[in-house]
Amino acid sequence: MLTREDRTVPECLALLDLIAPLQLGHIGFKDIGVDADTLRRLNRRIKDAGALSYMEIVSENPDDCLRAARLAADIGVDRLLGGTDPEAVLAATAGSALEYYPFPGRPYGHPTRLGGTPELIAEHCRRFLAAGCHGADLLAYRATEADPLALVQAARQALGQARLIVAGSVDSVERIRALAKAGADALTVGSAAFEGSFSAGDLLQQLQAARAACNEAR
Repeated sequence: MLTREDRTVPECLALLDLIAPLQLGHIGFKDIGVDADTLRRLNRRIKDAGALSYMEIVSENPDDCLRAARLAADIGVDRLLGGTDPEAVLAATAGSALEYYPFPGRPYGHPTRLGGTPELIAEHCRRFLAAGCHGADLLAYRATEADPLALVQAARQALGQARLIVAGSVDSVERIRALAKAGADALTVGSAAFEGSFSAGDLLQQLQAARAACNEAR
């Protein structure tokens, strides 16, 4: 994710050029931090590079969430993450090809924290599937009421074969391994890469280390 502290970084377009040698297959951004025109250009360039594009909604106001969802559909985002009202988002993006992965639990604040028990997470995941979502975007390591891995396990069981993405504070190789073992299909890395959490070295080396840990954990 070209994001830091739950915002798309202003230099996102330049960073896309910097990380191009890695030929990443999945690159994302948040709905806030830069203007809509920049997000449009960023999304187009991600897709032109052959990667899947992701946008995560971190806005809390319902109107802002729906505005972001419509923007994602309009600019051609491949996978939309976040938000807590799947029925409204699916209605707002009807006719588009994007896949949608809402937040289970009770996300709040900025940077986002996550309230909710494993039982609530499972309940929400089942609701998402019934609504027609492709899976869930779980803020496991932002949890305030439960063990993060217990939330991952609950979501995994409730989702069955649907996709489970874990976002937020995945800031070590150990956490990547733990998430894979608990059943996550994918994870997002943003601030941790900018802050040097995965290895010594620059951003390219951080991303290489994170990708290597993901490959090893498969």
